[in-house]
Amino acid sequence: MAVKISKWLFVITALILIPYFAFAEGGSNSPSIGGIRIEFFLFGLTLLGVAVFHHQTFWVALTGLTVIVLYKLIFVSGYPFVEHFLGVNPFVEQFLHKEMRQGEWGILLNLLGLLLGFAVLAKIFEDSGIPEILPKYLPDDWKGPFVLLVFVFIMSAFLDNIAAAMIGGTVALIVFKNKVHIGYIAAIVAASNAGGSGSVVGDTTTTMMWIDGVSAFNVLHAYVGAAACFVVIAWFGAHQQDKHQRIVADPIPGVKVDWVRLAVVILILIGAILSNVFYDMPALGVWIAILIGAFFTKIPWHEISTSIKGAIFLVCLVTSASFMPVETLPDASWMTAFILGFVSAVFDNIPLTKLCLDQGHFDWGMLAYSVGFGGSMIWFGSSAGVAITNKFPEARNVMLWIRKGWHVMLAYIVGFFVLYLIMGWEPASNKQHQEPAIDCKAENCPVKLKAELKVELKTEKLK
Repeated sequence: MAVKISKWLFVITALILIPYFAFAEGGSNSPSIGGIRIEFFLFGLTLLGVAVFHHQTFWVALTGLTVIVLYKLIFVSGYPFVEHFLGVNPFVEQFLHKEMRQGEWGILLNLLGLLLGFAVLAKIFEDSGIPEILPKYLPDDWKGPFVLLVFVFIMSAFLDNIAAAMIGGTVALIVFKNKVHIGYIAAIVAASNAGGSGSVVGDTTTTMMWIDGVSAFNVLHAYVGAAACFVVIAWFGAHQQDKHQRIVADPIPGVKVDWVRLAVVILILIGAILSNVFYDMPALGVWIAILIGAFFTKIPWHEISTSIKGAIFLVCLVTSASFMPVETLPDASWMTAFILGFVSAVFDNIPLTKLCLDQGHFDWGMLAYSVGFGGSMIWFGSSAGVAITNKFPEARNVMLWIRKGWHVMLAYIVGFFVLYLIMGWEPASNKQHQEPAIDCKAENCPVKLKAELKVELKTEKLK
């Protein structure tokens, strides 16, 4: 038994640390060990602590963030904490990185608002009666959980992946009588992340790309890989769940749909989409819709207290990741994109996406697939995973997530290479890296100069 535990602990450690340190760089004027900055070791130990002490993840993440902040205060002189969180004024922003200009407050506030808001949405949806009548429309065998995953995948393309995962998890609790296999929980998270990977409104990372000038059509081909990986996770996840607990054959008698609650659910989802498109802040629309809905139905405010620790846990991890001195990535290539998928399972994909946008010339659809779906490999690797484990706390065991949800890693690899073999590597520019327009009417036009050079060479040969 001890050997088996040691083996899995080694696998978890390798999965967390090896791809993570692959992108860690030391600084000439900062304390480092073996060329790797101390901050990376502190964050790596925090992630390992979350993986090992899965019953105390909140305190581990909070302690890790505290240690990292204290280290910055004591050993990194003059670190601009205020600018890091709040950004800077336009007079000095030209001298700082884009991440420092904008500040982290918007991302953290939005993340916290979405996690708590969608927890409220999931409870309203559960009380609407829709989950109880769904067995009437879902197949009775393994195809039932398969169809539910299809529903999550499609829904995530239009909604935030957190909402899709929470609604899918809520339905699963009802139709499987509170007996949901951990492998199927991982499949729900993976389906929501895959479904949002090719849509500029389906995931925070793809929305960031869209705002930064990447065309929605340059992200769309992520669905080639997402569709392939979905087949893998849905096939294995559905069979796991069917063997663990078969879907309820018939709906609960006497259940009536609460149309008011269902309307509030729809209002919240519309609010998330609109505020995401117009203000880049979906949490704003979510909470405006919840407050409006409070005039028409009872809002389950107690869900906030139930979900607050999980939300703060993820905010602590994202904040810790934002302190990491990652300033460059390896050159943009399909191999870099592939490795970033594994890195995103342990390192927040938002700062990774920022770095890629600053560097430019990635295949944005491939990158969207990698950083969007890659986080599904570990439960805390994506916001959808953290949100759903508030409903399924038993899934916070990293060892069980990897062992029971083994098909998620397989699906990532299969989906990536299907995408690569079919679409190839097609890097494109974003607005930070647009090629300058060529004015061929000008005297120094590169095209004219090149033509004149060819004429001169031919003249020299004739002479």
